[in-house]
Amino acid sequence: MKTNRIAEYGLLTALALVLAYVESQIPAFWAVPGMKLGLTNLVVLTALYRQGERGAFAINLVRIVLTAFTFGSMSAMLYSLAGGILSFVIMVLCRRSGRFSIAGVSIAGGVAHNAGQILVAMFVLETARLIYYLPILMISGTAAGFVVGLIGIGVLKRLPRSLSSE
Repeated sequence: MKTNRIAEYGLLTALALVLAYVESQIPAFWAVPGMKLGLTNLVVLTALYRQGERGAFAINLVRIVLTAFTFGSMSAMLYSLAGGILSFVIMVLCRRSGRFSIAGVSIAGGVAHNAGQILVAMFVLETARLIYYLPILMISGTAAGFVVGLIGIGVLKRLPRSLSSE
């Protein structure tokens, strides 16, 4: 792997950690407990379109682990892994289909992330009652995914082909 590519991975991972920190500082004023904007998904989305599936998956995994160790806990990592991996798989499938815009891929990822976390919570807490929370999280995942997708479109348009080429 070329040094420039590794440097891009490092930059994107560092950016994801900074965005995770910024997001952790936003007060919980949301009507939906536990809802986040998903700012770190902006980095994963960008990496998916810039570095490809393998690179984006590596950045996503490293981001989840480092964020949990830095700002969270092992249980937070479990939920983040479930949401992050399901979200990533769905985003890859949507992108491969060719039927989704960047914003559509992001929306699908946001909804899948919330679904993955609810499924893990249902398993950990041994209750199916949490499924009633899913429609609310699907709406919030759609809204957050749309915003992240729009920002992602802007970022991807403005980035040079290679960050190291400038």
